[in-house]
Amino acid sequence: MRLYPAIDIKNGQCVRLRQGRFQDVDVYSHSPAKVARSWEEQGASIIHIVDLDGALAGHSVNEEAIKEIIREINIPIQIGGGIRTMQDIETRLALGISRIIIGTKAVENPQFIKEVIANFGEERIVVGIDAKNGMVAVEGWEKVCNCNAVDLALTMKDAGVKYIVYTDIMKDGMLMGPNFEYTKEMVESTGLQIIASGGVSSMQDLAALSALHVEGAIIGKALYENRIDLRSAVTLFEV
Repeated sequence: MRLYPAIDIKNGQCVRLRQGRFQDVDVYSHSPAKVARSWEEQGASIIHIVDLDGALAGHSVNEEAIKEIIREINIPIQIGGGIRTMQDIETRLALGISRIIIGTKAVENPQFIKEVIANFGEERIVVGIDAKNGMVAVEGWEKVCNCNAVDLALTMKDAGVKYIVYTDIMKDGMLMGPNFEYTKEMVESTGLQIIASGGVSSMQDLAALSALHVEGAIIGKALYENRIDLRSAVTLFEV
């Protein structure tokens, strides 16, 4: 299982939200690049970045902070938040980003995902599915649509998608453990490479996710609050 230390950027700062609420935010660092370097030094093999302002605005907002991270580290980066067009994808890949996460646009236009996979390949494109009670949320988690998360994942599979970041919003930032039930359903119902996100709070949570055969686990607040030692987690679950 691959571990994805998370860097969520808002107003150029490294933050964590609670349950996706933009007004409920903790600032952990004024330098996301320094945080990224720290994760690399502790053994991270990839960094997960979300441009939170971009997710709301529908376009890149924290580009300078993202460029600084790219300059600072030598491991791959996957990034999401406000990526809506082919040009958005091309621009980010040109910066040196390895994988692009598409969320809202995947819900609105599955045909776009087919075109994106055809252009860039299944290894470069990740679809982000964010859900509340199994139903998909879009536009920075502000809107819940009448779409089941597993059904959307199967539609994405038909479009050629290989990787899904599955986030349970009600668990995100709460340190209460992931939603194992929905994550298990996503893994078993789709056969896709599922990257679990939301609620990871301990090594026990990581062990339980590994037992579900997820491709990876995104770790955010538990790292920032020293509940998980990244170096030890990498040794246990990646090496």
